[in-house]
Amino acid sequence: MSRALIRTTLLLLLALTSLVANAQTRAWLDRDRIALGETVTLNIETDAGASPDYDPLRAQFEISGHSSSRRVELSNGEVSSRTLYAVALRPQRDGVLTIPALHVGNARTQPLSLVVTPASAVAPARAGDDVFIESEADDQDPYVQQAVGWVVRLYSAVPLVSGELDQPAPEGATLRQVGDDAQYSREIDGRRYTVIERRYLLIPERSGELTIPGATFEGRGAAGFFDDFLGRGGGALQARAAPRVLEVRPVPSNATQPWLPLHDLQLRYQSTPQDLRVGQAATLTIEAVADGTGAAQMPELTLPPIDGVQVFAEPVQADERFVDGRPRVTLTRQFSLVPTRGGEVALPGLQLDWWDVRAGKARTSRLPTLEWQVAGVAADGSPPAITAPAGATAVDGTTGSPLQRAVQGPSRGWVLATLLFAGLWLLTLLWGLHRSAPTAKAVGAAAPPGLPRRAAGMTDLAAFKRALDTGDFGEVADALCALARPPATDLDDVRARLADPVQRDAIDALQRARWGGGDGVAARGLLRGAFADGPRWQAGPKKAASPLPPLYPDA
Repeated sequence: MSRALIRTTLLLLLALTSLVANAQTRAWLDRDRIALGETVTLNIETDAGASPDYDPLRAQFEISGHSSSRRVELSNGEVSSRTLYAVALRPQRDGVLTIPALHVGNARTQPLSLVVTPASAVAPARAGDDVFIESEADDQDPYVQQAVGWVVRLYSAVPLVSGELDQPAPEGATLRQVGDDAQYSREIDGRRYTVIERRYLLIPERSGELTIPGATFEGRGAAGFFDDFLGRGGGALQARAAPRVLEVRPVPSNATQPWLPLHDLQLRYQSTPQDLRVGQAATLTIEAVADGTGAAQMPELTLPPIDGVQVFAEPVQADERFVDGRPRVTLTRQFSLVPTRGGEVALPGLQLDWWDVRAGKARTSRLPTLEWQVAGVAADGSPPAITAPAGATAVDGTTGSPLQRAVQGPSRGWVLATLLFAGLWLLTLLWGLHRSAPTAKAVGAAAPPGLPRRAAGMTDLAAFKRALDTGDFGEVADALCALARPPATDLDDVRARLADPVQRDAIDALQRARWGGGDGVAARGLLRGAFADGPRWQAGPKKAASPLPPLYPDA
């Protein structure tokens, strides 16, 4: 056997071993709540190399619509293969049903819960047609800036060959699709319909009547024998939903700011450290579940400064879903607590103010205060060296620059040596670039005269214009901050840097629409006109002359 063949065989064995060692299996439903008579899709993704055993489901569900797809990937020299299995389940009774753990080879899925409501006695208005559309909002009289769940359902009693479902955006509100389409079947008056459900996030921008145009569908259905025999073609299909009107309420005068209208808000500690020791990191995880909003409208989960403890925050993890026809987001954030001294420390509980849209009153959700007795002290009595976890951001009030905090402790010599070698390498790089400057200049001269030199700035401006068209006011504010160089911390920072009074007035209109009940449509119009050619910044202070020669000297 040749060496090349032996090497190839070993690589394949290692790849297969990696696949088996890292087998992962997960299961999820496309909907958590359905009506009796409807189907729900159970998805199982696995790399175990085996098919799911559906036998435990047959006692409670009718099973149909089996399908599977396989994906093979090569990443970092490792081969991975995953298979997605999907099956349609029709419950045999209503209530809260448990989908048990299923065997997939040597792996098992986690149990899932499904809420099955009694079948509705009221049929949709156009039931009986070959194809029709039904649309509804989860709240008929929402507040300004309240996130409303808007659901569009396309019912088809004939198999669809092609088609396009469109929901026009209303004037005076933003509308964006959330997630992928859900597909299931439903029986209405003895006739079986395939339902395509599309979910949207609707955010009114002004009070008063809000008219939502009806969704439309144009497509073709599979032609039957009699259609072909009578020469009626391939079965063109059309449907249009009736427009709907919502009554949007203004922001109440006694509402707290920032304005956060919700159905419910729950805060909890997902995990808390039992004890703390000086210089050792401990993990604290906070979870917020907001019913009636998306991640973009939620305030950031932060901890207040803790005397004697340095806090590092991981990025926020957001899980957005539709539950009971409206948006729900679960935010999870992990914090690393590193005490710098011994003794008693206390963490005041996080609290968030919000407006209860059902009760019409202000509420506050808060976490309890946590207290610890920190054990241990630094060996020399001084604060220990603190190093942030990978990807974390320091959020406490520790003094000194990151460089000063890093260059301390027993590793100081190595850090200084690393910095010295890095400086020498940088000087060598600058010298090499200076030597090759004529070549770079010649290449630049050959470029087209109209070639943009700030592609990043153009990309940010395009993102800002997209946010104006489809995003909410929080996304517009983030895109405006990204236009600044360096990026601005908030809209007040953006306004302070702008030189054009018209652009500053547009920023003020955005702030009034976002927090003060101003006209959102007018604010978007002002922003489009003022920033059509990009922001006009104030002239910054003149830079001091650099002792190094320029990388690209002028001709």
